[in-house]
Amino acid sequence: MPVTPSHDRHLLAARSQPRVTFPHPEMLDLGDFPTSAESGVFQASSEELNFNIFHLTNDNINYLKDKAKGNNVNSRVTGFNVVTALIWRCKALSFSPPDPNRSSTILYAVDIRSRLSPPLPRSYAGNAVLTAYATAKCEVLEKGSFARLVEIVTEGAKRMNDEYARSIIDWGELHSGFPNGEVLVSSWWRLGFEEVEYPWGKPRYCCPVVYHRKDIILLFPPLGGGDGINVIVALPPKEMEKFKTLFYEFLI
Repeated sequence: MPVTPSHDRHLLAARSQPRVTFPHPEMLDLGDFPTSAESGVFQASSEELNFNIFHLTNDNINYLKDKAKGNNVNSRVTGFNVVTALIWRCKALSFSPPDPNRSSTILYAVDIRSRLSPPLPRSYAGNAVLTAYATAKCEVLEKGSFARLVEIVTEGAKRMNDEYARSIIDWGELHSGFPNGEVLVSSWWRLGFEEVEYPWGKPRYCCPVVYHRKDIILLFPPLGGGDGINVIVALPPKEMEKFKTLFYEFLI
């Protein structure tokens, strides 16, 4: 059934009297830094980076879900949250030099369409995502239960209700800045680009362009629409070796 796209950008505008009602550690205020300051996860790295694609099969993802449920077998755990928790653990613990007391923050996009009150119309065209975050000490990431890590990631998404989303939007009205964390997970996993029907047929493959940034990790479907998910990671050589070891050891 044809749908008339909604382009009403006022639906995501700041309130007429901006009100920042929550602390937003996931946002970096550029007014607090000189103009030459590093730009967090959006800063291209000048380091030598190795690129690697890690494949998780459906069996791997189900294994992570079972590990996250623990004794609570009836709990609902999403594939995205378990994959994000695994990536977070591997990325934080690959950091050199290791420091168990260091805090690590992971960022990930949350679709706010259904989280607003009232929700955005189904016909709303354009991005409606904000950055959720989760923070923990490296000691917790290394020695804590995987179920707890997944719970922390889940809590970050649940935090994104209507008032929290409006608070971030208002923060952006009052400050100049952008998301700030150790690593950002950007998911192309279920965007559905491969299902778009062009006059000449469906695309053979869709994936993001690789760029020279070590703090953005990308999730996307396997080539040919196979089972599971691909994770593309860019890290300095020594950190990549540590990430790879942690990643595959955790799946055993």
